[in-house]
Amino acid sequence: MTGPRELLLRSGLPNVRDKARRGEPIAAAFLGGSITEGAGASDAEATSWRARTAEYLAERFGEGTKSVNAGVGGTTSAFGAHRLALHAFGEDEIDLLFVEFAVNDWDYGANVREAALRGMEGIVRQCRRLMPRADIVFVYAASDRNISEELPLTIAAHEEVASRYGIPSVNLAFRVRTLAEAGAIRWEELAPDRIHPNDQGYALYASTVRECLNFALSAGEEADDAAEGEEPTGLLPEPLVHGHYGEAKLLDIGIAESADGFATSDREPGALMNWRYPIRHLHADREDASLTFRTIGRGAGVVLLCGPDTGIFEYSVNGGEFREANPFDDWCTVAYRPVILLFPAERERGELRVELRNTANKDGRSAGTGLRVLGFLSH
Repeated sequence: MTGPRELLLRSGLPNVRDKARRGEPIAAAFLGGSITEGAGASDAEATSWRARTAEYLAERFGEGTKSVNAGVGGTTSAFGAHRLALHAFGEDEIDLLFVEFAVNDWDYGANVREAALRGMEGIVRQCRRLMPRADIVFVYAASDRNISEELPLTIAAHEEVASRYGIPSVNLAFRVRTLAEAGAIRWEELAPDRIHPNDQGYALYASTVRECLNFALSAGEEADDAAEGEEPTGLLPEPLVHGHYGEAKLLDIGIAESADGFATSDREPGALMNWRYPIRHLHADREDASLTFRTIGRGAGVVLLCGPDTGIFEYSVNGGEFREANPFDDWCTVAYRPVILLFPAERERGELRVELRNTANKDGRSAGTGLRVLGFLSH
């Protein structure tokens, strides 16, 4: 049986297929960036590909089926790996995880392949450890770069992970490219900014995902054959890359051991974008304000709430020399949003003591020297 060209079935969806056979509802989570959130849709909770796919799942699996929106705009698979347990899993058992970072992982720049491998492999290995029965689907959205060639760099990296772990993938960018080359659509009419689809574009995405899921759920024999020789549930193959984010976590600001010169705030400091979660954060604008936190891992980092008044700060790991970091970028002039900084990692896991220290310095475009810490990262 031949499936859609956009689908690579690999080991299929055995858990979800079993649920369908038994007539049981499922819980699905959608982890990704702004395309998963639904940016560009007239109503993100009704006309985005995520919302339409959630509606399809509810129709297919019946009453009790749930879907979790774990999309955060402007974020890569690295932050996705750190957010996974908290935002996608929570306290519920997840049966199906969609992962969409093929557009945003271009933000890694010259280090696309290795960074994308670390993020995507980390997501998979975490899911296999925390939710071993959950099926995973990689979703590759379109952008100018993702439809400009047969196998774009981000998608190629994601496919390495998918192939390694037997994960099905749905290549929406391939569908867009094929239809555009045939003259059936114009990409700019489906996504005016050439990244975020409008309702028509999301309808195309959702229908493609639905077609692929229908095939995957009906292709029991093919999926079972494809799974032969795979590692049993709970056992993982050797990782593709050292330093994957398989142990990544997003940690609460409450673990700070000291916060001299910082105040805790639950208020939005101004216009906010790309964040639907609690805004509680530590804030300082005084020079030499400092805080310390500890964690166990190979590396650590911070989630900052960056905006128009963000300044330059310094960090030190395990008593090493302080290094300067300037998180201000063009988006900071528009609104506050979460920005992650991952500090240089160690070769092996161990205890890490991280100190942050504010400075009186700022980017030339910034209106202040603020330092707002939304969370800590560990991997």
